[in-house]
Amino acid sequence: MDDYPLLNLFWTMLWFFLWIMWLFLLFKVVTDIFRDHTLHGWGKAGWLVFCILLPYLGVLVYVIARGKGMSQRDIKQAKDSEAAFQDYIRKAAGTQGGGTQGGGASATDELTRLADLKDKGAITPEEFEKAKAKVLS
Repeated sequence: MDDYPLLNLFWTMLWFFLWIMWLFLLFKVVTDIFRDHTLHGWGKAGWLVFCILLPYLGVLVYVIARGKGMSQRDIKQAKDSEAAFQDYIRKAAGTQGGGTQGGGASATDELTRLADLKDKGAITPEEFEKAKAKVLS
């Protein structure tokens, strides 16, 4: 360790960090190439070959040329995931039809299901409170 100065260690860590960041960006670009439904077979193959054969240039050109669409696809995927999660919560909690049995037992059953979902970690405490308020109103 005596023959490797501290400044060299910092430079090594910086280059390692930048290399990891570039790998992350490369995987993000390759994932986006396959996720894009507007890009068809030969277009996907061309971008993939370009990113594999000339990785630095390929990733840079892809981000410049298709970066805006990349972010829009990320936003759409996040919204779709959130909608699917909310739909799952509604189905699991049984709040779509307003109750399964009728009377006071229905609200009690729904509160029990909500508490179980919260205990399992399927919903957050905030979501539990919102759903509980909806059931009790």
